[in-house]
Amino acid sequence: MTDFSVLDLVPVREGATLEQAFADATSLAQAAEGLGCKRFWVAEHHAMHGIAGGATSVVLAHIGNATSKIRVGSGGIMLPNHTPFQIAEQFGTLAALFPGRVDLGLGRAPGAGPELQRALRKDLHRAAEMFPQDVAELRALLTGEPELPIRATPGHGSEVEMWMLGSSLFGARLAAQLGLPYAFASHFAPDHLDAALELYRRDFTPSAALSEPHVMTAMNLFAADSEEEAEFVASSQLQAFVNLRTGRPGRLPPPVEGYRGSLPANAQAMLAHIGQASAIGTAEQVAETVHAFIDRTGADEIIFAGPTFDPEARIRSLGLAMRHLA
Repeated sequence: MTDFSVLDLVPVREGATLEQAFADATSLAQAAEGLGCKRFWVAEHHAMHGIAGGATSVVLAHIGNATSKIRVGSGGIMLPNHTPFQIAEQFGTLAALFPGRVDLGLGRAPGAGPELQRALRKDLHRAAEMFPQDVAELRALLTGEPELPIRATPGHGSEVEMWMLGSSLFGARLAAQLGLPYAFASHFAPDHLDAALELYRRDFTPSAALSEPHVMTAMNLFAADSEEEAEFVASSQLQAFVNLRTGRPGRLPPPVEGYRGSLPANAQAMLAHIGQASAIGTAEQVAETVHAFIDRTGADEIIFAGPTFDPEARIRSLGLAMRHLA
């Protein structure tokens, strides 16, 4: 049976505040829990006006406190931005606050220009090269195997579920080598999906944490009463994606009627490309699309992305889908 989860970037809407963004994320997490979703993940981004999840572990503490059953975690922590010891302390703290509910998804892409590198006091490209070693060190800090000269407290012995995230063969290969569950970012980078999953399953080495391969794939989800309404609701994310790819990132814009059709051919092609992992339409239509994607990927879990300008529209979208996927 496939599990379903939610990925949130804590979007900041045009005309809204950070306080509203965090309140919206909390309401979405509570709704996801009520609908039977397994996980609620927050992604780390920095210096982006439209995304408020930069202090990811702090946001997760708030979400965890506002919920009671759903797993909370990172989708993901960009480890090159940090030291393994700091992340062990942060997620060890979360694990103590919310026992049995904490996931630590790790990504390699620093996603940073020179300004952010200076702000973080890090050579992020060199840090990215150290990613495999840092992942192994972080796991040792959390599990105590092997024992290191220093212990993270909180952290040591924590019940934290580690995941490898990726959108290329690199993450799939490392997840297989370390025996970790693997989540693929197909909602925005679908190109290497099939090859990455094949490599991960073929080369998987069992570990103390996981005896057999376990795959999560990401999809964009926009469900509504009609195809037209779903496309309208989705247009906020489509605008944000086009703005990002054309060097004009900003806050999440309001939806626009007929947005996709108003774009030049190259922009429409770009949206069609990422739409390979999107389900947009009525509840019946998105359920059919999601099931087809599960058949294609053999995914054990699907995590749904898809910010909406009206926060209630996303909650309603998730509810429509979950009731038809159950």
